[in-house]
Amino acid sequence: MAVLTFGRVALFSAAGVLAAGAFLHYTGRPVPWPLDQVPYGKVIPAPAKSAATASAPAGTGNRSGQANRPPVTIVTAKVERRAMPVRIDAIGTVQAISTVNIRSRVDSQIMAVEFRDGAMVNKGDVLFRLDSRQLEAQLRQAEANVARDKASLIAAESDLRRAEELSRREIATDARLDTARTAVSTLRAAIRGGEAAVDSLRVQLSYYTISAPVSGRVGVAALKEGNIAKSGDSSAMLATINQIDPIYVSFAVAQRYLPEIREAMQAKTAVVQATQQGVGKSIEGTIAVIDNAVDATTGTIQIRASFDNPAEVLWPGALGQVRLTLRTEPDAVTVPREAIQTGQNGSYVFVIENNLARARPIVLARNVDDRAVIASGLNGDETVVIDGQLLLTEGARTVERGRGGQSPPAPNLTSQRGSAG
Repeated sequence: MAVLTFGRVALFSAAGVLAAGAFLHYTGRPVPWPLDQVPYGKVIPAPAKSAATASAPAGTGNRSGQANRPPVTIVTAKVERRAMPVRIDAIGTVQAISTVNIRSRVDSQIMAVEFRDGAMVNKGDVLFRLDSRQLEAQLRQAEANVARDKASLIAAESDLRRAEELSRREIATDARLDTARTAVSTLRAAIRGGEAAVDSLRVQLSYYTISAPVSGRVGVAALKEGNIAKSGDSSAMLATINQIDPIYVSFAVAQRYLPEIREAMQAKTAVVQATQQGVGKSIEGTIAVIDNAVDATTGTIQIRASFDNPAEVLWPGALGQVRLTLRTEPDAVTVPREAIQTGQNGSYVFVIENNLARARPIVLARNVDDRAVIASGLNGDETVVIDGQLLLTEGARTVERGRGGQSPPAPNLTSQRGSAG
């Protein structure tokens, strides 16, 4: 390994000193002794301190350094008072209000599928027709039995009237009268039983024509004509219907927002906007359901908003952006978000007073788009720095390069450099 000579060490040390002094001079920062005695590599003896300088109070040297420092180039913007919404943004999932899985209640062969896959159906529309010929034959037989019993009842009632007439003349015995009455009662009971059997068969026959229980969009038919539909919970679904209009969007918010949300619902000022991913159009709705418990694992509460969806902008299962607006503050103090700085003591902004930068502590309420709402710390008539803050210190002189929203920055300047002086 080569050993550095004393001359090389001295050369490297001098180069480092010159580089440090040039950097501090270029950025406008005070150059400490002895670096301030080495301009461009020329050593100048330190001047003797005067009696006035030696007796100056502490802190005056810093102000003198600020006065000698070149001004910092900045971009500013005015603090504005404007109406600002109080809102919550979240990610939501589109959910159908009603989802119906179509299954067969009887075992039978599918004779016809009466809808197109993916079509819109209305409540009561026929979806499937099953083979019901055997049940129709049983129904006709039951109806014939009822008709026979009714005819027998007519004859039995005639016999009962004759028996009662003969009993009044004391020609027929009481046994014959009792037999006639029993026959009439038996036939009337048989008729009621037959009619009940007919009703039961008609109900069973309705199972062979499967209709839509709700209005919505039907999916793909799982079984086509000729297949055997089976009954039971374990059987294959024939189709699924999702109710799309109206529709739900489910989203979760932090539990700290729950009191404000409930107040907004009572005041009827809460408005929900939903924008499905991939769809530029958003629609408005209202809060329909707040879950009855907070999720202890995540500290959030689930909310469902209802939307009228005739154009089918929202689709079940899709993700989307949800914006819940609780109310609007009519006279909020706002600044551009670029003006907000964060330090050890919290948030602050640089306010320009007589071309001097003053750090002003603030309390940040919230961010709304490109504006920050200030809870306290600003009155609404100040001018704040939105570009160039990294080179600013308390009391630093400034040069305004432009006004936010008015003039674009010059292409040959950057916010991270002060004036070359």
